[in-house]
Order: sequence, then structure tokens, then C-alpha cells
Amino acid sequence: MALQCGIVGLPNVGKSTIFNALTKSHNAEMANYPCCTIDPNVGVVEVPDQRFDTLVEMVQPKKHVPAAVEFVDIAGLVAGASKGEGLGNKFLAHIRQVDAILHVVRCFEDEEITRTTEALDPINDIEVIELELVLSDLEQVDNALSNLAKRRKGGDKEAVSKSEVLEKVLPTLKEGKLALSTGLKQEEKNLIKDMALLTLKPMLFAGNVNENYIAEPEKAPVYQKLMQYAKERNALLVPISGKIEAELTQLEPEEEKDFLADLGLEEPGLNRVIRAAYNTLGYATFFTAGEQEVRAWNIVAGVSAPEAAAEIHTDIQKGFIRAEVTSYEDAVEASSLKKAQEAGKMRLEGKEYIVKDGDIVYFRFST
Repeated sequence: MALQCGIVGLPNVGKSTIFNALTKSHNAEMANYPCCTIDPNVGVVEVPDQRFDTLVEMVQPKKHVPAAVEFVDIAGLVAGASKGEGLGNKFLAHIRQVDAILHVVRCFEDEEITRTTEALDPINDIEVIELELVLSDLEQVDNALSNLAKRRKGGDKEAVSKSEVLEKVLPTLKEGKLALSTGLKQEEKNLIKDMALLTLKPMLFAGNVNENYIAEPEKAPVYQKLMQYAKERNALLVPISGKIEAELTQLEPEEEKDFLADLGLEEPGLNRVIRAAYNTLGYATFFTAGEQEVRAWNIVAGVSAPEAAAEIHTDIQKGFIRAEVTSYEDAVEASSLKKAQEAGKMRLEGKEYIVKDGDIVYFRFST
């Protein structure tokens, strides 16, 4: 299943431009007025991974399937959305469905593109959106606690446990802070997962800079402010120029390579965005490889071999016998997966084995 990442931000920060470049499409309407995108646009994007490309070249399968991220371009949010302003709760409902949030922040000046705020200030822009997310979550938590009260009095253990977690989150939201800053343990997050709290979702930032700063974004004064803010938040930040990425979609591969070289870049900024989105949830990749197919699989880092097998099919998890594991590095060193296995590099692992990023796995199971 592809990780789903929602692209959010104030109107006219370049969300739809970046979405169209990511998906190499023109699905998202672009115009110089707020809330141009009303219904969310969805596009599935391959995760750039040199290891996968190398395995495909090495094995020469009949079919190959890379890991993927599903991006959702969601309408621009405005102050007061939690009270129904702009697209209001409709916008917020779209965000609740995604796994992670990519917050596009305007770091460029352009007199032809309208701003919804008086001055170009990325921190203020972030705070406008995050306040609306907090207010929406606050209302939801208040309502949930009220609904759980009767069940809790009746001794419903699930209601008691869930209420205890929400009572930890409530003061944080009342202070105008993200639920993430409450410091919940994973088991506590799992108890309230069904609520899909907006401010519990992992978030990364993309700073949309002027094209003349893209090779050295840290020299852009506005982007510097965003860098410091992301550092304080311990959040991932990727510089990108929506204008350049849109131009790249019009070029042939060789033309793209030359264009990037002229800009002093090794790859499109979108590649970094895709990888950052993939890594935000702590995802890892394992591979299956054979003559019929080479495929990259999404897993949350730290899962066991049977849990990883379930990504392929639940029957493999149920009938799990063992995992035959070869590391990507050993396969490359031997110049062949088969040669690596013949050289004794393949390991037999049981149910307790934690699948590592880059493992090439063959699962043995009974039906």
C-alpha cells in the first residue's frame, strides 16, 4: 500500500504546481486566486531508489514494481477554516485521510502572484495553518471526551484508556500546540488512531524558493528563517523551486540532465521531496527479486519477518516458515543475487527476525 501524503499550505504558495510536477500531470488546476483547488487531486509517484534500479538491471525480470508514495493536493487553507471559512471542514476532512502532511511554504517574492498575508513570512504562514489544525483537533477531542464519559462511568475499559490519552492531549491543544508535542507513547497513539487527529500526523516542510536560489537555498533570507524553524521543530525541510520543477516536466531526460547541471543540481528537487515523504513515517524498503518480478515493498522500520510478509499476502504471514535473506550490499558486491547466495551470503531467518532496509527476501510458507 502506498504511503499517502497530503500537500497543504496557504493559497498561492505553489502546492498545485508542485503536485503537477511530482505526478508529471496537469490534473491540479492552477490560478492566481485563493482556494483554486476545491476537490483533492491524487497522484501515485515512484520513490527514487538507486538500489531498486540496480536490482532490476542485475536480475532483468519480466516485470518490476517500485515503492510508491500517493500525493494528495488539498485546497489552500485560510484563517478561520476550523470555523468554516474558505473550504473549512471539507478541507480538514481531506487532511484526516492522509498518513503524513507535506506543508508547502512560500519563500519566494513574485508581484504577479497574490499573497493571502500582508508580508512574506514563512513562520507566520505555518502558524496560520497549524492553529486551524489545532482548533479542529481541540473540538474533536472535546466532543470525544463527552461521548466517552457515559461509557467510562459504566466501567468500559476501552473508554477509560482512550479518555486517559485524550486528557493528556487536551491541555496541549488548549495551549495552541500540536498534539505531537504531548509526547505520547506509540501504544497511546494506537488507542486514539481512529480519531485521525490532524496534529498527530508526521509533518515535513517544503520551502518553495525563487529559482535563482535553488542551488544554494540557505543564502535566501526567507528560507534561512524556515531552516531555523524546522531545526527547532526537528522537522524535515526540503528546498524546492516549483517554477523549475514545472519546467523540468517539459524536458526529455537528456535535456533535463543538462538543465540541472547548468543550475548546479544533481537531481530534481522533487526526488528529495518524495524520499523525505517516504522517510517521514520511518518507512523502510525490502525487496523481492526473481525472474518474474523485482518489487520494492513499503514497511514500517522495525517490523518482524512475518509482518513484512503480510505486505505481500496475509496467507504468507499465517503460514510463515522462514525468510531467506540476502543483503543488497552482498548482492552488489557479488555482481549477482544468485552468486551472492551461492557464496553463502543468504541467511535463514525465523519469526523473530527484524527485516532491515535493503534486505532481499524470499519467504517460505505453508498453505
